[in-house]
Amino acid sequence: MDFDLIVKNGIIVTASEVLPEGLEIGVKDGKISCIGISLPSSASTKIVDAEGAYITPGGVDSHVHLAQKNAPTGDGWETGSRSAVAGGTTTIIAFASQQREDTSLYPVLKDYHAKAKNQSYCDYGFHFILTNPTQNILDQELPVLAKEEGITSVKLYMTYEAMKLNDREILHILFTCKALGMTTMIHAESHDMISLIIEGLERNKHTEPYFHAVARPRIAEDEASYRAISLAELADAPMLIVHMSSEVAVQHVRDAQTRLLPIHAETCPHYLFLLSEKIKGEPHDHFSGAKHVCSPPLRHDPKDLEGLWQSIANGTFTTFSSDHAPSKYDAVGGKRLGLMDGIPRFSKIPNGLPGVETRMPLLFSQTPACLPVEKARLSLPRFVQLTATNPAKLYGLDGMKGSIAPGYDADLVVWHSAGRGARTITQNLLHHDIDYTPFEGIHVGNWPRYTIIRGNIVWDQGEGVVGEMQYGQYLKRGRGQVLTGKTGGVARGMLEGERKYWL
Repeated sequence: MDFDLIVKNGIIVTASEVLPEGLEIGVKDGKISCIGISLPSSASTKIVDAEGAYITPGGVDSHVHLAQKNAPTGDGWETGSRSAVAGGTTTIIAFASQQREDTSLYPVLKDYHAKAKNQSYCDYGFHFILTNPTQNILDQELPVLAKEEGITSVKLYMTYEAMKLNDREILHILFTCKALGMTTMIHAESHDMISLIIEGLERNKHTEPYFHAVARPRIAEDEASYRAISLAELADAPMLIVHMSSEVAVQHVRDAQTRLLPIHAETCPHYLFLLSEKIKGEPHDHFSGAKHVCSPPLRHDPKDLEGLWQSIANGTFTTFSSDHAPSKYDAVGGKRLGLMDGIPRFSKIPNGLPGVETRMPLLFSQTPACLPVEKARLSLPRFVQLTATNPAKLYGLDGMKGSIAPGYDADLVVWHSAGRGARTITQNLLHHDIDYTPFEGIHVGNWPRYTIIRGNIVWDQGEGVVGEMQYGQYLKRGRGQVLTGKTGGVARGMLEGERKYWL
């Protein structure tokens, strides 16, 4: 066989093991054809010499906001996907967002397809954000959209006035998604707790950006996470709680997993590397803390970070996503919306941070590839699970994305060999269309040398982004897998078979 591409002299990492050095990856027609030794090549075969470096699956970032109406200064598809491939991400799943006034999802999807078509450097799929889950949408539209468009996941909000759903609405969606094999994602914060605190802070004129962290305390995430888990347990439905930041909330997930409930959890780089001190801004410019406003907020205590790192290592977290949802700082309609006539109003600052490009290098830098084994936060296979294999399985891309195995798309990241590739993250090195990075000055021990999508190099650190913007393909996804626990259990306090009386 004549291969189109052979990647050699690397160390392949999968979700279960680090393979022996010397194995080669043969690629044909965009797929991994085989993994072997001394693969034959021809004059037309492109050779990538990994020079002894690790090779991991291309990253799957399953939580990315691009071209969103509520973030007019944020990244669009061109700049967001460009930034993704420069950081080793080969697949992103972004959000087609329903507005309250939308009574059908079809126009929402058509509009979002138009924004993404021929604008992406990497492959991509869509989640739906549901804010007006009518009976017609649940009974008629979601089944068709899952089957024909391959959109097999939805995101729900328990907070934000324009987006929040009540518990009964969430339950109806959980029942529907379970029947369709769809994954339900949920933003878990207590809206009423937060609203009450914000009113008090504004009444007392505590409106600097830092008070955003005060307004959304851990207990608001803890309570809502426990409630979300309880709703999923009643519905006997899988759920993923997104961007978790509180150790107590994560413990609720751990307890649910111990009881074999299908509750998954996601966290993000900013909750592992940053503290709320960042929201205080610079001494000469307190409002610059607006750059670090996101929800849930950055937490106060290093112990919060430590608790999340433990859950990264012990398997509680299923996925590690960027939640790339930025707004520019110095632009009309950006973060400075929270500065009104020179007076700061933290509640008006657009939420969200950039991070799609830095997600993979930040976490890879905490593995034994970059640190002594005794100081590493997670193993290399665990890195692959969190950044590629698990999100691919959870969101219906298994068999295509997230693994290095024959038959999968040849989506690969070739890192630098030991002792090379380290850099300090700075804004001027990144490829997004945002005017800052929250990770400014953080040292990472490695960076992708090559990013490969379907057998084609799209990022070469020596040359920059070398892929074409139109190269990214829309992905129709299948049913997601339950990666922890199982359905079919009996909710606490209920007897076997009780559901049949009211379902």
